[in-house]
Amino acid sequence: MSEQKPFKVEKEGHIAWLTLNRPEKRNAMSRAFFNDLIMHFDNFDKDPEVRVVVIKAEGKSFTVGLDLVEFAGDFNQDGSAGSREQTRQNLFRLQESMNIIDRCRKPVIAAVHSHCIGGGVDMLCTCDIRMASKDTVFSVREVKMGVIADLGTLQRLSYIVGEGWFKDLSLTGRDFTAEEALQMGFVTRVHDTREDLYKEAKKLAEEISSSPPLTVQGIKDVINFCRDESVDAGLKYIAQKNVAMVPAEDTTEAIMAFIEKRKPVFKGN
Repeated sequence: MSEQKPFKVEKEGHIAWLTLNRPEKRNAMSRAFFNDLIMHFDNFDKDPEVRVVVIKAEGKSFTVGLDLVEFAGDFNQDGSAGSREQTRQNLFRLQESMNIIDRCRKPVIAAVHSHCIGGGVDMLCTCDIRMASKDTVFSVREVKMGVIADLGTLQRLSYIVGEGWFKDLSLTGRDFTAEEALQMGFVTRVHDTREDLYKEAKKLAEEISSSPPLTVQGIKDVINFCRDESVDAGLKYIAQKNVAMVPAEDTTEAIMAFIEKRKPVFKGN
């Protein structure tokens, strides 16, 4: 019997739903998980029909983080230079699976329930918008395991919640609730049930996908550029980007729809 794939992909209009699909392991992140993330987000980025991606999960937990059983060998290398270099290359591959979400031109929404631990927080830090059900518990758990988080949390979380909260969470490895995550800005919306969570995630995704897709993608691109560069560099970048993009067919359509008092139809041109 072939192993169950770690994800399911469903498309609904311009929304791609990426569902973590290893519920019997509480969606622990296997090697196949990381490899398939790269494949799926490469496909989403290239698919002109996909305008927004929503990540959710089957089962009792969103994810409990790295599959420690499968990755145990990475923590028990023989100490040789060759094995250490191989571990470093393996780690670069895992990091790329997170980076590709961050680089994806399409906005990514995470709809999280129950447990989101360790590597799950790394993944959420690459998403553009995070939503949760009120039963969700998060943790930057690596410090409790004697490991320095190495898939992006230490590089991204401070931009989301600020340095104070970032150090609090990463140095203690403590659990924090959905309400606390809302308070610090890690999530922007908390819902009573998973049903409500997915309903509102869909509504948000539809709202985003109703705008001109190249404009939405351009905004995400500029936001990420400005996060990593100076204000001056960011201003020069957006000036050049707008000169390259405007006018566009979708811009003309937006103006005409406003004048004609009708709903615009955007084609990504």
